[in-house]
Amino acid sequence: MADVTLELMFGVLKSVQARLAQVDGKVDELKQEMQASRTSQNGIRQEITSVFQEISGIHATLVRHEGRLDRIEKRLELTDAPTL
Repeated sequence: MADVTLELMFGVLKSVQARLAQVDGKVDELKQEMQASRTSQNGIRQEITSVFQEISGIHATLVRHEGRLDRIEKRLELTDAPTL
């Protein structure tokens, strides 16, 4: 079996340290990308919520107008008679 010297062990440990530093750098990059994705996702969620609220407002307006139109038609006796 080959003799293991301190110099050989230090050399291996240095290469392990260098690789670990690279891994740390990649993990930091991934954390930044994930944070950017979360920020983007939150922005999209806010936009969707805004669109939903706008559509809800439009729906409420249409329901109100439909009710008013029904009352006007009844008052003016404009209801369609079913044809046979």
